[in-house]
Amino acid sequence: MLKQKSLFIGLLLSLICSSISGRTLQQTLNYGTLRVGIALHMPWAMQKRSGELMGFEIDIANKLAEDMKVNVEFRVYESERLIPALESGDIDIIIARLAVSPSRALHVNFSQPYMTDEITLATNLLSTTLAETLEDLNHPDYTIAAVSGHSTEELIAHIFPRSQHQLYEGSELASNALIDGAVDAYLEEEPIPTFLSLENPNQVGAPIIDPLVQTSIAFAVNKGDPDFIVFLNAWIIAHQSDTWLNTVRDYWFESIRWKEQLDDINQAPQIN
Repeated sequence: MLKQKSLFIGLLLSLICSSISGRTLQQTLNYGTLRVGIALHMPWAMQKRSGELMGFEIDIANKLAEDMKVNVEFRVYESERLIPALESGDIDIIIARLAVSPSRALHVNFSQPYMTDEITLATNLLSTTLAETLEDLNHPDYTIAAVSGHSTEELIAHIFPRSQHQLYEGSELASNALIDGAVDAYLEEEPIPTFLSLENPNQVGAPIIDPLVQTSIAFAVNKGDPDFIVFLNAWIIAHQSDTWLNTVRDYWFESIRWKEQLDDINQAPQIN
């Protein structure tokens, strides 16, 4: 009787610890559901008025769950609440445009990157006809735009110290200024520069092919379960090799075909 009681207490403590610290890979497989923490960010993850989710990382999470042969359960958070939700055991994994950083790695284990977040430069084609290099734009005759309070605000001062700088309150205002020719270039996170050039091919170009700055985006899981990281790294390698990841990335970041569904998006979020 005492032995049975001890086993029961041990099992109960195991379940409690699991719920506090989060599930391991094996526990997730046993439960049959992958709880995914996401943050709404176009086109990474968006929500339709019907409640249905769509986006690059929604496709990734669905494919990951399919390969694990489990169901997927999405939980939406503000970006700053994702890591606390993982640490408290509310979710099993973060798939939410989470950049790898040393400070975050103190709290979570990162997989290898499945995507990069890039900052590039979109230009007004008419006003920058004579500018052939990045250094050509670093001149008082050119005005470079950025969004106020964004990391690009500091970047324009560093990359273009001699040019004129114009800050805007949001990406829509900065984008319109570039299209209208009020500024000559706009420093912004992808895919905004690419989308601007695709939607306005006669006004906007993105001549800077290589990103000026890039960060690595990876899966994040709780510490203490190396098997989960080994599996996620294998998953990334496999789907880079079979081109599935590249195909999905190109659809969401190199085309605007998916924007046909935007009328049905509930409060579509901005990228910045």
